[in-house]
Amino acid sequence: MPVQYKDYYKILGVPKSATAKEIKSAYRKLAREWHPDVNPTRKKQAEEKFKDISEAYEVLGDADKRRTYDTLGSDWQQRASAPQHQYRSGGGAPGGVTFDFDDIGDTGFSEFFQTLFGGLGRSNARGTGGARGMRGANSEFDLPLLLREAYSGGARSLQLQTQGVCPRCHGTGSENGKLCHQCRGTGTIPLQKTLDVTIPAGVRDGQRIRLAGQGGPGVGGGANGDLYLNVHIEPDPMYERRGNDLTVQQPVSVYTLVLGGEVTVPTMTGNIDLKVPAGSQNGRTLRVSGKGMPKAGSAFGDLYVKLVAQVPTVLTERERKLFQELAEMAKVR
Repeated sequence: MPVQYKDYYKILGVPKSATAKEIKSAYRKLAREWHPDVNPTRKKQAEEKFKDISEAYEVLGDADKRRTYDTLGSDWQQRASAPQHQYRSGGGAPGGVTFDFDDIGDTGFSEFFQTLFGGLGRSNARGTGGARGMRGANSEFDLPLLLREAYSGGARSLQLQTQGVCPRCHGTGSENGKLCHQCRGTGTIPLQKTLDVTIPAGVRDGQRIRLAGQGGPGVGGGANGDLYLNVHIEPDPMYERRGNDLTVQQPVSVYTLVLGGEVTVPTMTGNIDLKVPAGSQNGRTLRVSGKGMPKAGSAFGDLYVKLVAQVPTVLTERERKLFQELAEMAKVR
């Protein structure tokens, strides 16, 4: 049965006038869509499609192979036939590339590819041609922090489940021209990684910390992707945070509210004594400058202390009479 011509442009869904950038974009989109790992319910079909897509990109993503492919066209068998089963592109076919049809091994590509390109098909489509230098994917992880950890920042070691280069196929996705069984063609395997991260002091909930080059491994010598840590700050039992400011509720006796005095207030750096003005109302808020969360540079937000009256629940007979006297006095004012 004669070898069938493969329309690589049709496989990638691009016109013959497509630029290298357009071809690369189409390949990336289709490779993600038809990767066997994301198509578990139709794995056999996905493997065939992924193989065709990779083969098409192996040719169209490489300038020399694309020129040869375009020169031969659909009548490649007649135009490529020559003594000793050789074809040398010369004259009107630029590139000066020689193909020896007698040296065709098991490359993992289609018979059409092997017949047309011979020994040049021995490298894997993920690691050669236009796929060379493909950047790795970015990764994201949640980073839970306590408020006090966000306040102080500093170094922290993280254990992350990420992706590493497959040791069996060295990231190419294939072994001896066939789909690598260890990584299933992805070129990567799950990897437990320990990272030392510097958390900026005062980091906020929802912020992202970028670790350059710590994401997914690149393909064919391409750069690694980046790793993003999404900060999630756990609710604190004592403080409420608003921007760089903190609010704390401080119990105060009614006597201190009426007569004035001092209360001991907790802050992120230790307890302080705070003066309560006489005649303060329940719920009054006092501001303590510079005792909030760290800001850019050496500045800090403020701490807001909300006074919460503590009403005595157990009174002696003498105390009850005194309160009654005070109540009577207030009536005649």
